[in-house]
Amino acid sequence: TTLLRTLGGLLPYTGTLDVLGRPVRAWRPRELARRLAFVRQATALSFDFTVEELVLLGRAPHKGWLEGDTRADRARVREALARVDLTGFEHRSMLSLSGGEQQRVLLAQALVQEAEILLLDEPTAHLDVHHQFEFVQHVHGLVRQGHTVIAAFHDLELAARFADRLVVLDRGHLAAAGPPQDVLTTSLLADVFRMDAELVRDDEGILHIHYRAPLPDVNSPRRPLQPTLTS
Repeated sequence: TTLLRTLGGLLPYTGTLDVLGRPVRAWRPRELARRLAFVRQATALSFDFTVEELVLLGRAPHKGWLEGDTRADRARVREALARVDLTGFEHRSMLSLSGGEQQRVLLAQALVQEAEILLLDEPTAHLDVHHQFEFVQHVHGLVRQGHTVIAAFHDLELAARFADRLVVLDRGHLAAAGPPQDVLTTSLLADVFRMDAELVRDDEGILHIHYRAPLPDVNSPRRPLQPTLTS
């Protein structure tokens, strides 16, 4: 979450962090928001927005301070909702939607922002299994349409099933990065996640993780991991 928020220009940082070849701090906020969209977790709303009202907020980086919404903006909303299978939801209350539907509305909001990079912060954290898979399938479809998606997941099986590359962070250090089949190993699960586990692939090549038991944690701080790239 911290890394994604920093990439989105929402947190200060030290060191080097580039987006599209430029340091994050060199981008003007409005300019960065036209290229990168942050999709937060669906949470309780303070106001009863309609779906259209919430999605239209994604057009803010393209507007002046007093510029209102246009028919073209509303057309973009309808197009974005269609891309996440929510056609006809424009006038629905956000409070009437399921958790999975609300998360897809937030994804549509990012789409009308017209950013090429989408940052997803644990987007399936509060969804049941059905809506988790449904949402990630929608996101995977956006990747096929040319978007770049960087997402934080705690569900390792879900991440391995849909991601092209995995990056594992451990206490602020890079533990491993590369294709899922190279990154997810029994030793990594033991060293980083402190779990004794078995990795199994079914006939379709889908990875399944069978967790046996938690491993004893070390009370003293672990030695910092050196950056390691697996490919």
